[in-house]
Amino acid sequence: MYEQFFGMKQTPFVNSIPAKDLYASDGLTETLGRLKYVVAHRLFAVVTGDVGCGKTTAIRRFVAELYETKTTCLYLSDSKLTPRWFYKGLLDQLGIESKFYRGDAKRQLHQQLEIIRGVHGKNVVTIVDEAHLLAKETLEEIRFPLNYRMDSMNHMALILVGQNELWDKLKLQRYAAVRQRIDLKCELPQLDRSQLEAYIAAHLRYAGCSQEIFTDTALDEIYTYSNGAPRAINKVCTHSLICAANRGKKLIDEHLVKTVIAGELP
Repeated sequence: MYEQFFGMKQTPFVNSIPAKDLYASDGLTETLGRLKYVVAHRLFAVVTGDVGCGKTTAIRRFVAELYETKTTCLYLSDSKLTPRWFYKGLLDQLGIESKFYRGDAKRQLHQQLEIIRGVHGKNVVTIVDEAHLLAKETLEEIRFPLNYRMDSMNHMALILVGQNELWDKLKLQRYAAVRQRIDLKCELPQLDRSQLEAYIAAHLRYAGCSQEIFTDTALDEIYTYSNGAPRAINKVCTHSLICAANRGKKLIDEHLVKTVIAGELP
């Protein structure tokens, strides 16, 4: 186990790191601030980013911070989501048995949102992840829970999260009705070279590792391979740590990283 070899108390480059210990880049911090505004004002937002840039991780941190406020968070992630199962999924999370027909389930959801907001004084946010995979019918249906009192106010905040192709899809004319309802668009950027270094250092601190493991030239190679995408950074760092531990090396240089990339990574 490389953790024992390097004197680590935790595994550093995994998705299970607590939200409070995640590295907060400038791009992530700005996105979180925008999404908090979306929740406070019950708006409709779209969050996009390249593959592996940390969209789901960003949402995880966002949700963790919401738990400290008077907010009810509903989360859906299903590429095969249909309009009926959209309402059923939300009602299930609210502890309500959904009626079979879509129209009835929609009215149930409106009633529950009104109770949560009006009686309990809480904001509600619905997050739909992997939204770039949704069919046109579902994307069009998702905007309807926002309609309330002739569009004078929203029942809840709505956040669609997906790859960059989601926005490309929404720009098409057949999605104009959805696009026109969007209040805010956020694009989560990949990390630059200095942020990559800070990202790796933050993960090693979380693991309880006080020593320097990656040389500057090793970090350069990791950046070249990953292009600043956290998922790729995690992969190459993990494989490099395993390789270094197997070879009894306490310091990872660019030659070891190149060997790992050439022999173990796609």
